[in-house]
Amino acid sequence: MDAHVQVLERLRATFRSGVTKPEQFRRTQLNKLKSMIKENEEPILNALHKDLAKPKFEAVLSEVDMLNNELIHAISNLKQWMQPDYVGTNLATKLDDCFVRREPLGVVLIIGPWNYPIQLLMVPLVAAIAAGNCVIIKPSEISAATDNLIAELLPKYLSQDCYAVIQGGAEETKELLKNRFDHIFYTGSQKVAHKILQAASVHLTPVTLELGGKCPCILFGNVNATAAARRLVWAKFFNSGQSCVAPDYVLCSKATRDALVPAILDVIKEFYGEDPQTSPDLARIVSSGHWTRLMELLGKSKGKIIVGGESNQEDKYIAPTVLVDVAEDDAMMQEEIFGPILPILTVESLQEGIDLMNSKEKPLALYAFSDESSVVNTVLEKTNSGGFCSNDGIIHMTLPTLPFGGVGGSGWGSYHGRWGFETFSHQRACMLRGWTLERLNGLRYPPYTENKLSWLRWTASPKSCSLM
Repeated sequence: MDAHVQVLERLRATFRSGVTKPEQFRRTQLNKLKSMIKENEEPILNALHKDLAKPKFEAVLSEVDMLNNELIHAISNLKQWMQPDYVGTNLATKLDDCFVRREPLGVVLIIGPWNYPIQLLMVPLVAAIAAGNCVIIKPSEISAATDNLIAELLPKYLSQDCYAVIQGGAEETKELLKNRFDHIFYTGSQKVAHKILQAASVHLTPVTLELGGKCPCILFGNVNATAAARRLVWAKFFNSGQSCVAPDYVLCSKATRDALVPAILDVIKEFYGEDPQTSPDLARIVSSGHWTRLMELLGKSKGKIIVGGESNQEDKYIAPTVLVDVAEDDAMMQEEIFGPILPILTVESLQEGIDLMNSKEKPLALYAFSDESSVVNTVLEKTNSGGFCSNDGIIHMTLPTLPFGGVGGSGWGSYHGRWGFETFSHQRACMLRGWTLERLNGLRYPPYTENKLSWLRWTASPKSCSLM
């Protein structure tokens, strides 16, 4: 029997036994996952450094602590999340118990990416466990050290009858997707998302897609150039630009650009020194293949490099790079950059910038920098994106009480906190009826009459609730 089938059958049998449904079981598994992260923080940080040269500071903030915060939030709120939601009734159902019950979906598949190989794999796992599911996780083979560490650690802490790790590359994932799951949660590229959807359609499996796209940052009106530069540089070059919510390009007026660019140059030097390659605070590109793609993209651009551009393939290094005089049809504007390269485009008006952003796929995140609330509100009202943040970047996704997810080409569905619990739950509509009011129920039985219909329409209408 195929190894994947064996794993799935084991997990499905466990799920059907009802083991994962009680609150205490879910809570225990979440606490064990929390212990796994706490007791293995050093090996996790080492693996992340081996894969991406992630600085400890960035790895702790974006991987370890984000996961810990998500675990604490889920453990603290689990009892409340599991409570049924009672709903309003009408006269015909006034004596019935009517409520929405959250039930686990079954055996779900979570496919993680390489750029945040702990956070973006484990945070969905937290939600799936909290919702009472059995789970197969598939880490990215590109971040190999983290992939291997997860495969080693998870079975030591979590129930092997309920949770499994499957490793491998594209072919392994293709074979895995031939099986039926109750939900598939995928984080990664749009290109692979098409294949995920095709595989899921065979079994009509629901899918959550966390993708990306070109997240814009528009600066307009009065802007504190120094503060804007610090926040922009940090958000863009965090993890060497390999973040799905990193600002992908900047839109601003020529006057704003002329004030912003010197500030950016100063901040890059302040953050990473005269020679960023020697800085311990700058991550590396994940692989030679990804490095080559970025350098080819930079080579095709007609924008003017004002800082950066230096690179070293052996070290998988690309300096923090900023380009100006970038046109809308430039190579840099045709695909998500996903690296430490920031193009700046100039626009004559706020509306022109909004029109340019709206001409592209709806992004995962959109940023508006301005001291003027009218500018921020105008951008918020006239654009669409998975998430929105003013005067900063990335920060919005760290809050577990906000949903994180895309819209349109940047993704389907959301998670984090309660939102993840809902994603991995079925909202089951329940009505518990007794045998009272049978005379009233008789209005719906044949033989039908106009009088019965008139009374029935009155008892079933929403406004009849207020008459009781």
